[in-house]
Amino acid sequence: MQSSVNNVLVLIGRLALAALFLPAGLSKITGFTGTVGYIESVGLPLAALGAVIAIIVEIVGGVALIAGFFTRTAAIVLAIFTLLASIFFHAYWAMPADQAFMQQLLFYKNIAVIGGLLILAAHGAGQLSLDQKRVGK
Repeated sequence: MQSSVNNVLVLIGRLALAALFLPAGLSKITGFTGTVGYIESVGLPLAALGAVIAIIVEIVGGVALIAGFFTRTAAIVLAIFTLLASIFFHAYWAMPADQAFMQQLLFYKNIAVIGGLLILAAHGAGQLSLDQKRVGK
């Protein structure tokens, strides 16, 4: 019984994490020019390439979490991506006081997401996943 509950909770956790990444990646496609402009606004080079990388990471990573396919790898890649995005796009320590509070909330929200991703990377996707089918357990 406990194992069944745990597997359902891991599935719900994967879906909740994917709900952050998959829509973000899809919205970057439809708003590609705006995404490139936002990346340029923080001074990063090769903004169009960065936008394409972000789209791929968020969409492929989100789908991988949903399906539970190469979950550990996807979680690590998404955790690194989220850390880098937090540092470059939510640098509350370098912002005027009137903007710092919201950026600090977003930064620490991302840190919590990274924590969830690292737990998923450590423990895997659970029984309700393609990873489970792939390894034949």
